[in-house]
Amino acid sequence: MLRVHAFIEGRVQGVGFRYFAYREAKRLGIVGWVRNTYDGRVEVVACGPEEKMKVFLESLSRGPSLAFVENVRIVEKSEVSFCDFREFTIEY
Repeated sequence: MLRVHAFIEGRVQGVGFRYFAYREAKRLGIVGWVRNTYDGRVEVVACGPEEKMKVFLESLSRGPSLAFVENVRIVEKSEVSFCDFREFTIEY
């Protein structure tokens, strides 16, 4: 299992990015959360099998059709024995 804490930078607020991340996480069976930050980025903390996390991060680097992702900055990436989340949620 892999746990990732990342910030997505670019035109990522007001374009449905959180809902996009939510749908992708649900589709892949990833748990954690996503939220907008006050400085215009989107923050994600997610946990799941390494291969599915790779696909999830690739999806985040593209984003929904109206987004323009400039960078996915991973601030923490670690292997864990279990995930401390039960589902993936959108935080406000």
